Amino acid sequence: MSRLAETAETLFVPLFALVVSAVVLAAFVAANGADPLGVFQTLYRGGFGTWFSFQNTLQRAAPLMLTALCTALPARLGLIVIGGEGALVIGGLAATVAALSLTGASPGTVAIAMALAAALSGGLWIGVVGGLRHIAGSTRPSRACSSITSRSPCYCTW
Repeated sequence: MSRLAETAETLFVPLFALVVSAVVLAAFVAANGADPLGVFQTLYRGGFGTWFSFQNTLQRAAPLMLTALCTALPARLGLIVIGGEGALVIGGLAATVAALSLTGASPGTVAIAMALAAALSGGLWIGVVGGLRHIAGSTRPSRACSSITSRSPCYCTW
């Protein structure tokens, strides 16, 4: 395949998916009796219409983009990372607990404690999955969990 064809495919496939999803959304909105263009305008205004909404969009999207990056980098090495979203949630929970337990501390101390708690708990969450895969001797997550549970039920309680 030529370089031009690869570039065209790289651009066309996501654009096609975006157009199809917009058409499907418009069909659902119209089926419910609302104006699809008005809904798209409201969605745009809510996400990018003002400086505050744009900052809010970036603030909400940054953790998800970093979670995707955490999955994409090992994938380039042929490694599979599962549980990234769970690590994000566990890290957020640990950061909240750390912040609530340090109510009288300085803001810098609280920020450092939150970052450490989130990183350690999220890493531990991913490490548990990696450990289970290592114990099972499998490179596939589903096979690892099934072989662990079939060998010894004490490893996995779900």
